[in-house]
Amino acid sequence: MRPPGLLRRIAASAARRAGAIKRAMYRGGRPGPLMRLWNRVDAWAYSTGRVYPDHAAVLMVRGRHTGKVSAVPIAIADLAGEEFVVSMLGPNAQWVRNVEAAGGGAVLRRRGRDIRVRLEVVPVPDRATVLRRYVAIAPGARPHLGLAPSDPLSRFREIAHAHPVFRIRMSA
Repeated sequence: MRPPGLLRRIAASAARRAGAIKRAMYRGGRPGPLMRLWNRVDAWAYSTGRVYPDHAAVLMVRGRHTGKVSAVPIAIADLAGEEFVVSMLGPNAQWVRNVEAAGGGAVLRRRGRDIRVRLEVVPVPDRATVLRRYVAIAPGARPHLGLAPSDPLSRFREIAHAHPVFRIRMSA
């Protein structure tokens, strides 16, 4: 029989290794070639709404320099009747900069439908609970934020300044 702590240590070690691999795929805060391909596959699958959970969507926003629409697979965090988008890569992620340049205007593709939205920046002091919910529904983001859903809210407050959070509002 294995000691109870051994399985916990093995699981923690595997999670650290998986996190290191995930961070390596986003070296420099940008997706590498393999991650770009994976994101394209996810964007296609998320947009159909048939394969992935309800919180999966594709964020489409016009590039601030090229004018071309980019499609980014995202997880939508739901909290207290509202929905939010979080940047696991921080404020320099291209989609964040494009959303800011577009004045918050974007399109969400969910369950095969395009929905015009306005993304509003959530103030840093209000981000911690959203970040915790995001980490709970988006396990792939955990290596980038360095936290688990079970971590104290104070830890989420410490990193809130480094991860933009946007409230989703329906556009008219």
